[in-house]
Amino acid sequence: MPQSRRAEFPNPFEVETPAGADGWERLYPYYALFSEDRRETEENQFWFQDSMHYPEPMYPFDMVMPEQTWVILNQNTTRYMVVPTALGIDHRIVNGYVYISPNVVDDPQEIARRAELFGPRAGHYFQNWRELYDAWVEKARATRERLDALSFPPLPDAEPLEAVQAGRERGAVYGLIAGYNRLLENISEIGHLHFEMLGLGYGAYVTFRDLCQTAFPGIRDQTIASMVAGIDILMFRPDDELKKLARRALELGVAEPIKAGGEGDATLAAIRALPGGEEWIADLDRSREPWFWFATGAGMTHEDPAWNDDLKIPLGLIATYVGKLEAGEGIDRPLDAVETERDRITAEYRELLLADEDREAFDELLALARMVYPFVENHNFYCEHQHHTRLWHKVREVGAVFAARGFFEDAEDIFMLHRFEVYSAMWDLMSGWATETPDRGAHWRREIAERKTIMEGLRAWSPPPALGPAPESLTEPFTVMLWGVTDETIERWQAAGGDGASNELHGVAASAGVAEGPARVISSPSQLDQVQAGEVLVCQITAPSWAPVFTKIAGAVSDIGGIMAHAAIVSREYGLPAVVGTGFGTKTIRTGQRVRVDGSRGIVTLLD
Repeated sequence: MPQSRRAEFPNPFEVETPAGADGWERLYPYYALFSEDRRETEENQFWFQDSMHYPEPMYPFDMVMPEQTWVILNQNTTRYMVVPTALGIDHRIVNGYVYISPNVVDDPQEIARRAELFGPRAGHYFQNWRELYDAWVEKARATRERLDALSFPPLPDAEPLEAVQAGRERGAVYGLIAGYNRLLENISEIGHLHFEMLGLGYGAYVTFRDLCQTAFPGIRDQTIASMVAGIDILMFRPDDELKKLARRALELGVAEPIKAGGEGDATLAAIRALPGGEEWIADLDRSREPWFWFATGAGMTHEDPAWNDDLKIPLGLIATYVGKLEAGEGIDRPLDAVETERDRITAEYRELLLADEDREAFDELLALARMVYPFVENHNFYCEHQHHTRLWHKVREVGAVFAARGFFEDAEDIFMLHRFEVYSAMWDLMSGWATETPDRGAHWRREIAERKTIMEGLRAWSPPPALGPAPESLTEPFTVMLWGVTDETIERWQAAGGDGASNELHGVAASAGVAEGPARVISSPSQLDQVQAGEVLVCQITAPSWAPVFTKIAGAVSDIGGIMAHAAIVSREYGLPAVVGTGFGTKTIRTGQRVRVDGSRGIVTLLD
């Protein structure tokens, strides 16, 4: 049904193809594209770019991630839990970029019907949350272990003699395709786990938020969020390991090579040459498993390396902590202060409730929100930062089977094929190997080369933040809280913000306080070592692995995100002012430019 229109963003059917990207559609499956068959529905929907998870054009293989969300999250919402007011999130690809459209239920009778189904399902999870969460952790670990157990050896020139003599008639080609099947099944497994409890975690928080907004008109989202702050979550554990290693480096006298920086292998070699160096390296190795399987980005694409993939990144972060310790500065999260402020705010608002039943409801929903809140963050650790970071290595192992026979130029080329296309290429490879006749590898090498050229064209395009008609009002809670897409966001987009006409940027007031300092604009984790003490971090979006930087910055500004985005959560835990979801911060602010971050009002002021 067409939404009410207040203005329109570009029609998705009229978006022009970037120069050099003709034929981009062939990189993606037909079902992910806008189509004439669905035009009446699609051009009347509001779509916004999911730059939080996918800021760059999608490699075809990496489409496995948004496609999982499209099916598994939506299945959980509409069929499994039957959430009363939500009908999942549509996904489409435009010029290689992911656009999404949340669907809501607004018919009171349909909401009531779905609520009858939702109640006992959600109720079972909430009543047994701790037991179900413990079981979830074991399932996630088992899924990762099954992933680790997969192997993709190269196709042999001849099957081993012992295999023939043992009568093992299923040889290398069976192992390759069976292993690939299991790999895709494993990705689906972790996808189902990713979304099993996540919606309920957000739902519990939204319910508490709704109560607060009803009971305390005008209360800010950041005030509500502060009532569940200061809770220990796994996402901070890798950061704690870095702090521990920084302290040990000073104790053992091996800090100088770390402070000097450079490539990871060279730094480790210099440390080993020092007395106490081997002991520190042993401590590092203990921390690396599992804590360094921490993605430097969102972890949703193969372009986000883990700390274990490039030790220069965590070593640089350790150097930051070494420097602060040497200067006599603290490096721990101000957890006591956060907890004290949390308890003060909670008590003050609770006292405003006069009726016993109101205080009871407040206490019950707050306790539920605090109980489920750790899962909202911890699921990222087990999925993106334990499983996905290993997953991309397994995909490269499959690519190496192709590259070993000259079928691909490089193992990385596998990411230029959609996961279903890999089956065709695999069959081509196996048939050529089995019959010892020419295969069609030239076809695939040519196709991959052309796709790389197309990808460069897509990468040079600047995608509009939204497509289609803007809704009269945007109230879907996850869109607001996680992505930070609100009515105000839409107005900023329509005003084509970032044109330099104003010295202010407006966004979500994510973490209270005011700070001033020179800006440091970064576009990738590799630039984190450039961030200096007292600067204001300005980025498109932060990742959990950036937490060490929050010990030396004055404040944070991001283009993307809502009150429950990582930048918002980490800033609150470190007591730093933050404004997220500005939309145009990285395009408007320059490194070195002095800015004021007002995290209480959601305003960034350019002072220069």
